Amino acid sequence: MDVNSAQDSSRSVSFTQIMEQYRKSSSSIIYRIILIIVIFILTFIFAKIADEITESEWILLDQQIIESVQSLISPKLTLLMKCFTFLGSKVFLTTLLIVSSVLMIWHKKRWEALFLVIALGGGALFNLGLKSFYQRERPSLHRLIEETGYSFPSGHSMSSFILYGMLGILCYMFLISRMPKITIVISTSIIILLVGTSRIYLGVHYPSDVLAGYAAGGVWLTLCLLGLRLVLDYRQLQRTSARR
Repeated sequence: MDVNSAQDSSRSVSFTQIMEQYRKSSSSIIYRIILIIVIFILTFIFAKIADEITESEWILLDQQIIESVQSLISPKLTLLMKCFTFLGSKVFLTTLLIVSSVLMIWHKKRWEALFLVIALGGGALFNLGLKSFYQRERPSLHRLIEETGYSFPSGHSMSSFILYGMLGILCYMFLISRMPKITIVISTSIIILLVGTSRIYLGVHYPSDVLAGYAAGGVWLTLCLLGLRLVLDYRQLQRTSARR
């Protein structure tokens, strides 16, 4: 009787483990499918904007939005917008990347740190390639600061979407409590939107540049998240096989 009970218990544990692995595998597949769908949607949005930025409707809409945003110009708001645009600058994002990567490595999140570096570094190269391809000149309506280089897509908007988006998602994954997760999502979303808005306010980007920067940044961010998930799933599979 005791032997049969032990065998039943062994079978029960084995079945539970199998079902748990199946559940994790299924959720991983669904996660990948969602990411692939997101990539296609964002790619379509970027392609649509890139194809129509020279159309008269888009040009008029860009100008109307710039004029509407810049109608709010004041010394205090300009100072605030310069602060927000600094949050999307190369200096600040690189510093944030280094600090975040060191902290992740310290907490033994080495693969996450590596993909964070790949995300921002690769995204910067991706942006340079897109700018060189489209070669759109910056707006000349009313600039409050001076910038060099081409305008489309916005590098600040794209890089901010990638780094803040990646950090927000990773923090969401690391944290357990619900409230900190909600706070992270809201905070990162606000920062990304304000960085993009500041570029329009300061007169160095068209709204379509900013929107395209978000779309292109979203594509690259999603690709990095997909790659990270594949690596983590493979590592988990290796650890599971090693225990057998």
